[in-house]
Amino acid sequence: MYDLLAQYYKYRDPSLHIAYYQKHFKYATKLSYSLSNMRNRQGTRIRILHASPGAPSLDVYLNGRKTIPNLIFKQETDYIELREGGRYRIDLYKAGETARPLLSAEREIQKDMQYTIIAAGEPTNLSLLAIKDDDTVPKGEAKLRFIHLSPNAPSIDVAAVRGDVVFPNVSFKEATSYLALTPMEVNLELRKSGTKEVLLKIPPLRLRPDRTYTVYGVGLVNGNPSLEALVTQD
Repeated sequence: MYDLLAQYYKYRDPSLHIAYYQKHFKYATKLSYSLSNMRNRQGTRIRILHASPGAPSLDVYLNGRKTIPNLIFKQETDYIELREGGRYRIDLYKAGETARPLLSAEREIQKDMQYTIIAAGEPTNLSLLAIKDDDTVPKGEAKLRFIHLSPNAPSIDVAAVRGDVVFPNVSFKEATSYLALTPMEVNLELRKSGTKEVLLKIPPLRLRPDRTYTVYGVGLVNGNPSLEALVTQD
């Protein structure tokens, strides 16, 4: 019913189209989760992203074992299968060195979940984020979220080009919730929160059905490396 209403108002009243589409997505997702027994997907997995501008290439150790060698800025690994959930120690070393880690931290990884582990912040103030990913999406739909990883950028509004704000007031190291969208090409820009000042225009993004996307804002505003958007599929 909500899908029919959303289609009816698609070209008549955009606000009602969005409202009904969100309701459709909410309940379709619940049904999808129920049919798939919530987490019947691909086990416990993590991927790792180097998002610290100016930091050297990294060797990533997981519970004392070198797992990822020479991870460079803006590089994201494929998902790594873990045997089980629990607390994992993650050590970041300058590539090729083992004397002293740049950062050591423990993070809780829940069983049968998948995470993006992110090295974020300036090289002198590194932090390690563990953000849950969710690749479940009702058949024929798409999902999108944004993660703010630019350490010198203000809070950000993610908006349609010359249009409305999609994700408001996203602060550094914050990940938005996923937004349900009809598969389409979207043109987005990053604005200084609460203003029309454009910090970055994101190249057109084609959202394909049955896929989930994350857009990372990385780099520095008016700095080197410059602010840019990385797009990945979850």
